[in-house]
Amino acid sequence: MHKIALHGRPGAGKSTLAGLLIEECGRAGMPVQRLKLGTPLYEAQALVYALAGKPLLDTDVQDGPLLNALGEAMRRINPQALTAPFTYRVQQAEQLRPEGMLICDDMRAPDVEVVIGLGFRLVEVVAPDELRLRRKKERADLAAGDDNHTTERPITATPWQRVHNSGSREDLRAHATRILGEVLR
Repeated sequence: MHKIALHGRPGAGKSTLAGLLIEECGRAGMPVQRLKLGTPLYEAQALVYALAGKPLLDTDVQDGPLLNALGEAMRRINPQALTAPFTYRVQQAEQLRPEGMLICDDMRAPDVEVVIGLGFRLVEVVAPDELRLRRKKERADLAAGDDNHTTERPITATPWQRVHNSGSREDLRAHATRILGEVLR
């Protein structure tokens, strides 16, 4: 099974690149699945909003400060709170579609060792700060997370690939096509 984990600063284009990789896999006839390492955080966010009387209609929106706090608290309570369920889902996917591709687009620094241990190749997505911050502001997030929060610290592991995302969507698609070609070699 092929596995790619995207990482980079918020607004760099990780989720957009993941979507383009999924499209390219589809064109190539390769089964593909996106696995979110932070699924327990998104579930907890939805529960907090529901308990606060403001149920989320769109599960893809993010309350950055809340997710930062939940991630920090969950890892403090149990360092494997995110990685254990992720590992289980990766193992399930490996059994169901060994010829497929897994893409994770929300890896954070505390999870790198586990993700690498599961056989993921790291792809760092970078963009100039001015562009990245503009993209982050344009997202439909409920609230922007803190770029300097401990859950957002930079990843120091050497990436397999580095994608400079300062051009158009088609430029990013070209990166997705190139990455998939290299994976399939």
